[in-house]
Amino acid sequence: MKMIRILSLVGLVLLLAACNRLTVENYGKIKNGMSYDEVKAIIGAPTKCSEALGIRICTWGDDKRFINVNFVADKVVLTAADNLN
Repeated sequence: MKMIRILSLVGLVLLLAACNRLTVENYGKIKNGMSYDEVKAIIGAPTKCSEALGIRICTWGDDKRFINVNFVADKVVLTAADNLN
């Protein structure tokens, strides 16, 4: 039981840290041609990714506050964001 609480707390801390990276300033650092790893270094690991027909679409955040990045051949080609601080 104690281990579950510790893991839950660690998960919450990681989630809050990721949300703190979802800022207008960090979004402005994401440029076309950047690699997935470069974007990940700026805003952390994505909440989810999907891939189809050679296009990887990754989302950081949730339905209310997010950054979306589309990658082709591991390079940024399109970005979108909503409700950033």
